[in-house]
Amino acid sequence: MHYPIPGNLQEMTALNEHPINEELVAAAIAGVIQISRSQGQTLEDVRQMVLAEDDLLDTSTRKWLSEIVGQAWDNLS
Repeated sequence: MHYPIPGNLQEMTALNEHPINEELVAAAIAGVIQISRSQGQTLEDVRQMVLAEDDLLDTSTRKWLSEIVGQAWDNLS
């Protein structure tokens, strides 16, 4: 199944209706990048959000995700 890259918060939220798999996660990451760019945010802004403390991900997972977001940011340029 191919997921469209979300272009707004409503489309991003709609991803919750699907089972989680690699393709869905990739679409979500691409959507975050697309939405962030449309709002004038930088890669560093997005990385800071990913690295912020939360109850969902541990520190090592947030660091790993930050690296993935950086790679995706570069590839989607």
